[in-house]
Amino acid sequence: MKIKKDLNIINENEFTSIFGSIFEKSGWIATETFRQKPFKNSQDLINKMIKIYESCSIEQIKTILNLHPKLAIEKKLTSFSSKEQTGAKLDKCSEDELKEFNQLNFDYEKKFQFPFIIAVKGKNKNEILENFRSRINNNHEKEFQEAKKQVMKIALFRLNEIFK
Repeated sequence: MKIKKDLNIINENEFTSIFGSIFEKSGWIATETFRQKPFKNSQDLINKMIKIYESCSIEQIKTILNLHPKLAIEKKLTSFSSKEQTGAKLDKCSEDELKEFNQLNFDYEKKFQFPFIIAVKGKNKNEILENFRSRINNNHEKEFQEAKKQVMKIALFRLNEIFK
């Protein structure tokens, strides 16, 4: 997706349509970013959006984390998530891989109360599974911080896709 208009003349509906899924199903961040117009340039918009995310309360972060899909097994995906998971070949899992993803998703969510989140862009199924197997052994605080970091990476990948 490329933006062909000046960021400052885009109306709120168009803006949230473009940026509403940067942070998975958290369109309110796009709405809040829109209210911080004018933008000097695309980097200014990115900085403002990231600052909103970074200033979220723990409860808001937990909500954002819980809006992310379960890897490889969830079928209702945003267009960004679908493209990212397809790129990592998570739509081409063997039966054994699907069983493992299913079990890991279940165990992880039971332990941490949010789904496993990893920026899958540039990774393959094996790398993702290795990360999953390793990170499930983290303590809650370490994994919460890692999930927050991964959400940020995903958002930056998505923003760069829009602006590059």
